[in-house]
Amino acid sequence: MRHFGHLAEDVRGRLFLEQPRAFTAQSEPEVLATALGGTLYSPATRPALAADIRKQAARGVVSMVLCLEDAIADHEVGAGERNLVEQLNDLVKDFTDCAHDHPLLFIRVRAASQIPDLAVRLGPAVELLSGFVLPKFTPENGGDYLAALAAAEAASGRRLFAMPVLESPELAHLETRREQLFGIAALLAAHRDRVLAVRLGVTDLCSAYGLRRSPDLTAYDVALVAAVIGDVVNVLGRADGTGHTVTGPVWEYFPVQERMFKPQLRRTPFTEASFAAPAGTAGASGEEVRRRIIEHDLDGLIREVELDRANGLLGKTCIHPSHVPAVHALSVVTHEEYCDARDILRQEQDGGGVLRSAYTNKMNEARPHRAWAERVLLRAEVFGVAREDVSFAELLSACLCG
Repeated sequence: MRHFGHLAEDVRGRLFLEQPRAFTAQSEPEVLATALGGTLYSPATRPALAADIRKQAARGVVSMVLCLEDAIADHEVGAGERNLVEQLNDLVKDFTDCAHDHPLLFIRVRAASQIPDLAVRLGPAVELLSGFVLPKFTPENGGDYLAALAAAEAASGRRLFAMPVLESPELAHLETRREQLFGIAALLAAHRDRVLAVRLGVTDLCSAYGLRRSPDLTAYDVALVAAVIGDVVNVLGRADGTGHTVTGPVWEYFPVQERMFKPQLRRTPFTEASFAAPAGTAGASGEEVRRRIIEHDLDGLIREVELDRANGLLGKTCIHPSHVPAVHALSVVTHEEYCDARDILRQEQDGGGVLRSAYTNKMNEARPHRAWAERVLLRAEVFGVAREDVSFAELLSACLCG
């Protein structure tokens, strides 16, 4: 697998100073956690699930969650499990080596007991799995989930990761949040090798108060949600070696035929040249590319991903394929970030201190900025480094038109 691997080689060569590196399902956990990117959720009941996975992989999706929980009705669980087993056994026929070439696949279960049961029922198709998503994870139920995952690993002989979802009312409520977070932190620390990333269930957190953000607002505009995100990162996202990758919340809105309000992309500082069609996009004009971006209704998502990054989150839960290219384009390391990160680590090796950035627009202080620089270079390895004159809009255009 490789981010942007679905683009033609000449297009990648024009866009990237350092191209994204290949990785497999067997890569180091820190690489996989960074590489998750826009994780696309799909109901496990979809009749053409195997075909959907193939199609989305061809479009650049590198991680998917096949959902047996909130995405399907209670009475559909049994049928969803059967369909999942059948579809993955169809998909596994495509691969002679299941460590390569297919997206990182996770199953979102409803109960811990489903984990070892599905691992057995999948048979050879368990080789396609990277792990399980554990919903409504708390200190009370988390131990059962993780024990079930260990049992499934032992039975299958395959490394399986956990992605717990923090979304319980106890986490939303101020009086129980501290106890919940430190209880979860202790539990995850005891099973650190199995935890790939921590996911945030903002929709459920909002439901505890009857809230829902509009498409013109980000999760960070909802004060209660922003407070929970801040506390989760405070406890679980530390850069001292004890933290985990925390992924961004779902963006609930996707394209429609008409919009009541003009998208904010029309008012961005992007120039017309930013929307010029990338090489190899079959003659799409700059205006055509702009139209495609606007039609995908991505302005709110773009703002939220930028705020995710500023608040220490990486990657995002996606419920529509059109969201994934924006998440991935925004994950590419800019030339400026890359220069700063390399200079900071070089200066830190030389004993620390402060230096002016290569772009002469900021101070780079070696020791305080070291953890940031290390994360940037890991992201650069997975998502690549854009050329100096390549903008986010060009990266997104390439994904939408490629």
